[in-house]
Amino acid sequence: MSRAAKLTLAGTSLGAVGIVVFVHWAQKAEKAAMHAGVIRDIEQQRIKKERQADFDMQRALEEEYRRVQTVPDGQGTGSGGEGVDS
Repeated sequence: MSRAAKLTLAGTSLGAVGIVVFVHWAQKAEKAAMHAGVIRDIEQQRIKKERQADFDMQRALEEEYRRVQTVPDGQGTGSGGEGVDS
């Protein structure tokens, strides 16, 4: 086998090995990124459930307080010493 043929064989072999290694590395990186996305989605769902639970609790407390207390509707009747001098 000539020297040029040996160099060509060595070069193509190294190139093929390099491509295989790169493809495996890229697949592992992609898998890790996809897994991180799943973890992020699970965390976002957990936070959303917590916020919804807080909202529901606040709504229940508001309804309970409205039953127990008289809450003005915010329209204001003009009385109550709002600082208006006549």
